[in-house]
Amino acid sequence: MSKRKRTSKVEKWIKEGRGTGSGADYQPWLKIQDVSSLGRSTRLKGIKTGRQHEFLSDLERNYFYLTEFSNGITDIREQFPLLPQEETILIAEELGIKHPKDPKTGESIVMTTDFLLTVNKGKEIFEVARTIKMKDKLMDERVLEKFEIERKYWDRKGIQWGIVTEEEIDKTMARNISYIHDYYEINDYDMFQQLNAQHIEDLAMSLLNRLLDSSISIRTITNEFDIDTHLPIGSGVTLLYHLLARKIIVIDMHKPINLEQSIEIKYIDESSLKKVKYG
Repeated sequence: MSKRKRTSKVEKWIKEGRGTGSGADYQPWLKIQDVSSLGRSTRLKGIKTGRQHEFLSDLERNYFYLTEFSNGITDIREQFPLLPQEETILIAEELGIKHPKDPKTGESIVMTTDFLLTVNKGKEIFEVARTIKMKDKLMDERVLEKFEIERKYWDRKGIQWGIVTEEEIDKTMARNISYIHDYYEINDYDMFQQLNAQHIEDLAMSLLNRLLDSSISIRTITNEFDIDTHLPIGSGVTLLYHLLARKIIVIDMHKPINLEQSIEIKYIDESSLKKVKYG
């Protein structure tokens, strides 16, 4: 196979470090401003990585929430490039499939996988690659051809690759996580910034005691909590969402979180409550 010359854009992105690094240092190959997306593009700051993630559809965003909340996943790299580009071009030639091209220039594009995840199973740490697609798109022959190139690429790297459709993404759980995700750091909220660690822990214990074994709605409990503690209205909900995000309060995340209903707590992880660094 003759060596292809990379386009100036590909060279520029490689020099910028796109598609390299891990954790906070990773840069996705594709960013929202680079593509036109059929879904709603989203930027979210990750808890695990501490960096801004770039998602090109609602489905990608929902899958991110599930991976973000999973204890077994330690790193999330989205829009991961299949480099060097010559590898996917060679695979396409071997399969007799046309390699994806830029419709404007006709040049081969750098293919990407939606997620490369680092999984920690305790005794072993490994990576898995996941492509996110609506189920009805799997009837498209051209989509399946591109997926075969992707599958072959990851197979040669010794990394398990798979397709995730909307049927594998629990929408209720993703929505619940979206509610609490931004509350992981309690000091991001004005009403708690002036409070020391012990005070916040005392408030958390007070709220937990009110929530346990209560058939009253979350809204009623948190409103009463705000009044009794002389905190601004909404502080109780903020603290509850924080405790859920930290997994100090553990509930069935497959059921919708509804402030107008009572909360069913499976258990409380008091050891995590002691370990949280508020200050």
